[in-house]
Amino acid sequence: MNFLSHFYFDRESDPKTRGYHTLGTILPDLLKNADKSINIHPEKLSSTEPLISEIIYGWKKHLEVDRYFHSSEYFIVHSSQLRRLLAPVIAGSPVKAFFLGHITLELILDNLLLTTNKVSADNFYEHLGFCDQDVIDNFLHFSGLADTSQFFRFYESFVRNRYLHTYTDTQQIAYALRRICMRIWSDPFTTEQEGRMNAIISDYRDDLLPGFMSIFDQIDDKLNDNKQ
Repeated sequence: MNFLSHFYFDRESDPKTRGYHTLGTILPDLLKNADKSINIHPEKLSSTEPLISEIIYGWKKHLEVDRYFHSSEYFIVHSSQLRRLLAPVIAGSPVKAFFLGHITLELILDNLLLTTNKVSADNFYEHLGFCDQDVIDNFLHFSGLADTSQFFRFYESFVRNRYLHTYTDTQQIAYALRRICMRIWSDPFTTEQEGRMNAIISDYRDDLLPGFMSIFDQIDDKLNDNKQ
């Protein structure tokens, strides 16, 4: 799942007291966005420092949610359908269709959460606003990341630009896909391909709209079962 979909499961928490937990739930994706070569496993660690422990707990929840999502029938069916729809459009592109189907579904779900007011991008960024960079830096060093400078260059831009607000515009999903793919491939799509992708994504988003909350309800039930 993407940033806002992970945030959905903590959307009602208090940003003043749960900001570091929220950060932990999205930090694996933030790190991949900053530098795909970063490979840390704080879920295997424990700390006596409360704020670092909060981030670790959030990190573990991220892994748990992704495990449920990626093994769900919902993910398997819709990512496969999107792959089949998008594959002819990206013919000649270096981008792998299975990768595109996976990421497109996640971005559509973020768009749906925003446009149906299930989550607020402002609330999401409010949670991050209560996280001190010194604490984040301590967590990353504790987790084994020696050089944190590249991460913070990305993170500061991520917080400052608040680009998740653009996910309310379905036409921006193909642009977001381009940005993601450019981390791996320098020239992923032509302008014509991006336009055709927008049309497919918009139609598929409308098809998902009536029942998209079912996957969030399923994961919520699994998370609650694990608490018992």
